[in-house]
Amino acid sequence: MAPRALWKGELKLADIECPVALYAAASTSQRVSFHIVNRKTSNRVRREYVDEESGRAVDDDDQLKGFDLGNDTFVTVEPDEVAELVPASDKTLSVTRFVKCADLDLLFFDRPYYLGPDRDADEKFALIRDSLAAENVVALAEAVLFRRLRTVAIRADGNGLLANTLHFDHEIASPEKTFAKVAEFKIKKEMLDLAKHIMKSKAGIFDPAHFDDRYDAALAELIKAKIAGREIKPPKRKREGKVIDLMDALRRSAKGEGAKKSEDGRSARRKAG
Repeated sequence: MAPRALWKGELKLADIECPVALYAAASTSQRVSFHIVNRKTSNRVRREYVDEESGRAVDDDDQLKGFDLGNDTFVTVEPDEVAELVPASDKTLSVTRFVKCADLDLLFFDRPYYLGPDRDADEKFALIRDSLAAENVVALAEAVLFRRLRTVAIRADGNGLLANTLHFDHEIASPEKTFAKVAEFKIKKEMLDLAKHIMKSKAGIFDPAHFDDRYDAALAELIKAKIAGREIKPPKRKREGKVIDLMDALRRSAKGEGAKKSEDGRSARRKAG
């Protein structure tokens, strides 16, 4: 089944207007999800809003958004008042500037999307895509997406475009405050060399296929076992030993990686032979 577009509009670059469609690039729909059920009846439990003081259910028409001023005092806002503040959308992704890919801080990336051509705009789309790829730049565009004015980073990727909504500056926590209590250490050269050796021995390529969601897989196995009526055994957990000496730990790690690398080499030669 073809993916469903979340948004459609125009990607505007100066006088070029290219019809585009925005698609979700990531989804958590494949994760194991649960409903809340009544232990005694196995019926699903329905949530409802209740008054904190009286404990009585509150009808939908009587529910308002409230901003907490503290001490259980709220400023209430009517739904139509909120609706009036939603920015008007002209269905346009307007490119405001271009930045080098290396200059874009990944910390600001929010949600990933695919951006594809719409309404037979393949030629215009290819022109924009190939221009971004040739210059190795990211287009920063603005659009009203999902009720908010958002800045979107758009970059070439293979046959299409990747689009990431960006966090606002005020949403990013201060690194200075976060790391203010980190003590300064002068690391010895031998320790750095050992750490570099370990990193080189584990060098590889970025391959998401190797990432395992062990928790989700364990949940799926638990459900299968319950359906089949099998005995459920809790997984064995490894006891982690305490690292007493950092230098000693580095040396043991370096030796272990060296032995593993040598063993992998022997295995490869046996397979080749």
